[in-house]
Parts: sequence; structure tokens; C-alpha cells
Amino acid sequence: MKTHILGIESSCDETAAAVVADGREILSNVVASQVGTHRKYGGVVPELASREHLRQIVPVVREALAQAHVTLNEMDAFAVTRGPGLVGSLLVGLTYAKTLAFALGKPLIPVNHLEGHVRAVFLEARQAGQEPALPAVCLIVSGGHTVLYWLERRAQAAAVAASGELSYRRLGQTRDDAAGEAYDKVSKLLALGYPGGPIIDQLAKQSGAGNGVSFGSTKIRGNPFDFSFSGIKTAVLYFVREHAELAPEIRAREEALARGERQAEQLKPLCSKTTLALIRAFQDAVVRDLVGRTFAAAEDTGAASILVSGGVAANSELRGQFERHARESGLEVFFPSRALSTDNAAMIAAAAYPKFLAGVRADDSLDAEASLPLA
Repeated sequence: MKTHILGIESSCDETAAAVVADGREILSNVVASQVGTHRKYGGVVPELASREHLRQIVPVVREALAQAHVTLNEMDAFAVTRGPGLVGSLLVGLTYAKTLAFALGKPLIPVNHLEGHVRAVFLEARQAGQEPALPAVCLIVSGGHTVLYWLERRAQAAAVAASGELSYRRLGQTRDDAAGEAYDKVSKLLALGYPGGPIIDQLAKQSGAGNGVSFGSTKIRGNPFDFSFSGIKTAVLYFVREHAELAPEIRAREEALARGERQAEQLKPLCSKTTLALIRAFQDAVVRDLVGRTFAAAEDTGAASILVSGGVAANSELRGQFERHARESGLEVFFPSRALSTDNAAMIAAAAYPKFLAGVRADDSLDAEASLPLA
């Protein structure tokens, strides 16, 4: 008999619910985005995010159950993101999940959002008949996180080991901006809209290599597996200040965005060759840093494979460069699909399944933790 878990995710600006069977079969995966709410601010506004979660949580859960053709009573457990994330947003999902678990007498399983991103990779790899070899290095890269982990099977009691629980050790992290945050800030600076990742990825393809603009690699003292993206963001700012001729086209793009023209094909005619070259150079620098440090960590630790997850993992250039380096190194690299790269609840339900088997349970004292560590 299958184990059905309802996952709830509300760590930032997506309200999500999903039903997953046995930790690997996605019966539903519903996500209500708040991009339209936060777009005019160029980033997520925490108070608005929590209000939107309050408005969306009930209909999103109902839709997830309807798509899965199950009822709340048929759930074996409820899983919810405990952290890290925006505390107001986390509390909406957490409170709702606690209420369901208490009212129906079902287990409540807390999940670390970052572990959810890791489990998203395993979820789809197993569906494809593959299993990422362990130990592995995992890069989680998004708007709020850029961190490298070493992961392996947890060596504990037989019951826990059989459940498939993983242990994590942090190898490196960003010292300032997350990569996705840098994308958003550069996009705002150049008047390309929000979120910045997808539009920069699309426009970067419109500028060929050797375009006359380039940025060097970030130099970091200390841990070679740490990241820093504030420097590249500042370099773009200085470039714009030094090229006053870009100001008119930036204003033109601001006007286009105000008219609702946000697609790459609408903004490209308003981008000079210099701007397209700048966009390409920025993305090349970020991707080069992410790929280079991840492979360096894998080589240093003797990892058997590499996992890449999080919203920025949907970036086509990042995927392409990881795949190229994988062919050259002979080391397998695993990504989730683009749909499971961004925040979703299927990954939360999948992450909860081995915890369910291991007997992990939370009581009504469970609280949100905005800076919850994974390791």
C-alpha cells in the first residue's frame, strides 16, 4: 500500500502544495506564483508575500488534492517547510499544516527547504531509472541561496539507514549576494524586469562570444569553495556609469516595462550591442564561477557525482556549461527539471518520505526558523 504525503511550501513567494506517493510518484504539484505582486518592486516584499500566502494556501491545497484525486483523510502525513525563508511566509504554511495534522490526527513532518531542493534531484532521477551516485557534491543556487554541500547516506541505526536519510556537510556558501539575487539586481539596474534570471538568460544568447566586454573571475581568500557575487554586480554598475550613452535605452526599457512589455523579443530591440555584450559578460562570469567552484569541490572531495538544484539551475547556460564539464571530466551531473528547480511542494513531500519511514515526527510546538541550517 502506497504512502501518500501532502507537502506544503511557503518559504518565499510561491504558495505550493503537492501530493507524492512513496516519495517518488508525483500525483499533483500546484504552485501559485506571486511574481505579478512583487514585479513593480524588483524583488520580494516580505509583508506582501505573507499576505498572498494567506490568500492562496487553502485553494492551492484543495487543487493539489483534486488533481491527485485524493482527500485529506487519505493522507498518511503532512509535510511542511520549516525554514529557511521569510518568517512571515513560513508561518502561513506551517500553521496550516499543523492545523491539518492536529485536526486529522496525522503525523506532521518538518522539512528543511534546502533539503527539498536536494530531494528534487533524486525524485526525478529515480523516475528516470537513475540514481545519483553517493557521496556527492550538491550546488543549491537560487535567489536566496548559493551553497555547496557534501552529502552521503546517514550512518545510523538500521531503520534510519533503510529509510534513505542523508547527512550533509557544508563545503562553501556565498559571502554576500546569492547568484539569483545578483541576477535580479543587475536586471533592475538595466531595466530588464523581474525576475531577472530568465530574461538575462534569454538576452545573453543574442550576443556572440568575443563581444568586447568581459569580467574576470572572483578572487576569494580563505575557503576556495565560497562564492561572492557583489563584485560582479558592482562591476556592471560601474560599466553603466562609465557608458553614459546607455542611459536613453535604459529609460526606453523602463517605459516598455511600464507598458507591460516584458518578453525578450520585446526588449531586445531596445538593447544596444553594448548592452547585450554586458548581459552576456555578466552571465558568463556568474556561470563560470558556479561551475568552476563546484567541480573543484567535487575533485577535492572525491565525489562520485554532482547535483545542481534551485531556481538558477533552470538557467540554460548554467546547464550547458555543467554538461560540457561533465563530459570532459567523466563525472555525472544531475539536475531536476526546470519545473522542479524552482520552489515547489513536490520536493518537500519527497524529502519528508524518508523522514516518515525513520519515524520523524513534530508536535504542535514546531515553529518556523528563518535561518534554519542544513549542516
